[in-house]
Amino acid sequence: QIPEGIKMNTLPVASRSMEKGAIPSAQNNPWKLGTPWIWLLGAGLSVLVLMLFWLVGLLFLRGTLAFWPGDLWALRMQDGTVYLGEIRKEEPVPGRPGVSRLQVRIGNRDVYGVDFIWVARDRVVQMARLQGAVFIERRQWGPFIGFVAAVRTPEGVVSGQRAFEAFMRHLEPAHRRYEAILALEKGDIGDVNYAMEQIRLRRARAERLGQREVIARLEETLHHLEARYRELAERARRLRQEDARYTVELRTIEGRSRTLPISEVIRAYRPNDLDMAGKMGVYAARLWEFFSSEPRESNTEGGVFPAIFGTVMMTLLMSVFVVPFGVMAALYMHEYAQRSWILSAVRIAVNNLAGVPSIVFGIFGLGFFVYLLGGHIDRLLYPERLPTPTFGTGGILWASLTLALLVAPVVIVATEEALAAVPQSLREASLSLGATKWQTIWRIVLPGASPGILTGMILAVARGAGEVAPLMLVGVVKLAPELPFDHNPPFFHLERKFMHLGFHIYDVGFQSPNVEAATPMVFATALLLVLVVLILNLTAIQIRNRLRRRYRFG
Repeated sequence: QIPEGIKMNTLPVASRSMEKGAIPSAQNNPWKLGTPWIWLLGAGLSVLVLMLFWLVGLLFLRGTLAFWPGDLWALRMQDGTVYLGEIRKEEPVPGRPGVSRLQVRIGNRDVYGVDFIWVARDRVVQMARLQGAVFIERRQWGPFIGFVAAVRTPEGVVSGQRAFEAFMRHLEPAHRRYEAILALEKGDIGDVNYAMEQIRLRRARAERLGQREVIARLEETLHHLEARYRELAERARRLRQEDARYTVELRTIEGRSRTLPISEVIRAYRPNDLDMAGKMGVYAARLWEFFSSEPRESNTEGGVFPAIFGTVMMTLLMSVFVVPFGVMAALYMHEYAQRSWILSAVRIAVNNLAGVPSIVFGIFGLGFFVYLLGGHIDRLLYPERLPTPTFGTGGILWASLTLALLVAPVVIVATEEALAAVPQSLREASLSLGATKWQTIWRIVLPGASPGILTGMILAVARGAGEVAPLMLVGVVKLAPELPFDHNPPFFHLERKFMHLGFHIYDVGFQSPNVEAATPMVFATALLLVLVVLILNLTAIQIRNRLRRRYRFG
C-alpha cells in the first residue's frame, strides 16, 4: 500500500480513439516519420560502398594480373604476314558491327618500332600457340619475342636446339657479372666520386678563407683519390670487356636477328611450355622485381622501390613536422588563448585553409621554402657550391614541409576536438591537488586527448600520402638516381629530389611514350599506393586503440 501523504503524478488518460487502437495522423504519415529519407540515406550509403568495392576490386584484379606471363600466339594474316606475341585484349571494331579486333604485344621495338599492334579478327586465317617461342625481358628496348638462335662464349658457339639451354645456363653467371659491375660503378666508384666532390668543396672554402696549409693537404688527398678512381675505372673496364664476350643471338618469327650481351637479359622463359608451377615462379619473380628494383624503359617496366621509399620517407617527415606544431597550436587556442574575436578569426582562418587547393600550397612552398629559405641557406652555408643550388631547389625536405602546411588544419581541428572531449572535472581535480596548469596539460589532458590527436594524424597521413600537385613544384621527379638515404654522412640527404608513387602513376599513365605497355604498371602502382596508405593508417589506428584502452574515461 502507498503510505499516506505521498502524492503521485498520474499520466493523462488516453483518448477513446487510442483505446480502440487508432494511430494519430502525424504518426501515420511516413514523410513526417522520415521513413523515405532513411531509405534514401541507406541507398546512398549502399551505392558508395559498392563503388568503393568496385574500385578496389578493379585495382586488385588489374594490378595483380599485370605480372602474369601470357601465352605466345602465332597469327597468320590473309596477306601472308605472321605475327608472334601476347594477345592482350579483344574488342569490337568501331563502325563494323559483329567484327572484333585483337591487341597483340609483339615486342621487339628495336626491330618493328612499336610494341603493340591491332589486327582484325576476320583477317586472321590461323592462330596457334607456338611451342619453343621465347619471351625475353631486356634492360633496354622492352621485351623480345622470338627464338634463341645462337649463344657465343669464349668456349665456342652453341646453336640450334641446344641454344636455349646453353643460354639459360649462362644467364645466371651473366647476372652476377652485371651486379659486380654495377656494385663497382655505383658503390666503390660512387664513393670515390662523392669523396672527391667533398674535397673540392672543402678546397674551394679554404681558398675563399686563404688557408694555404689546408689547401695543400686537400690537394694531396685529392691526388690519392684520383689514383684510386683510375684504378677502379680500369677494373670496371676489364669487367665490361669480359662480359661482352658472352652474347646471344635472337631471331624473330620472320627471321630478323639481334645480338646483345647476355647480361642485358633480365629474364627469359618459354610461356607456352610452362605449367602452372612454372608460371607461378615467373609471376613471383616479376612481383619481387616490382617491389625491390628500380624502374626502366621510361618507368613502364621494372620496379618502383625508389618511389616506395620516397613516399614512406616523405610521409613520415611530414608527420614529424605537422603533429608537434599542430598540437601546440591547438593547445594554445584551447587551453591558453582568451576567448575573443581574434581567436574566432584564427579558427575561421584555419578552417578555411583546409579548403584551399593543394596546388596553392605547392606555389607557396616553391616561393617560400625553395627560393627564399633554400636560397638563403645556400648563400650562408654552401657558398662554394653556387651557382649550383643545394637547398635552393626542390627536395624531400621542402616537399615534406609543404605537405605539413597542407594538412596542418586537419591536425589542429582534430586536436582541438580531442582536447574539448577531455572532461573538465579531470582538470579541476588535478589543479585542486596542487598541480600546475602545464603539469595538468602534460600528464592529464594530452594523454587523454591522444586518441583524438592520432585520429587527426591518420587523416593527415591519408591526405598527404596521396597528394601529387604540390610535389610537382617542390621536389618530386620522374626518376631519382640517388635515394635520400645512403651510407655517406650525414646519411639522410634531405636536399635530394625523390620519387613518389602518386607522381609515378601520373607520369606513367599520362606522360609515357608507350601507353599500352604502361597500363599494367599504372594499375599495379595504384594498388600499391592504396596498400601503403592503408598500412600507415592501420599502424596509427592500432596505436590509437591502445591509447583509448589505456586512457578511458568513466
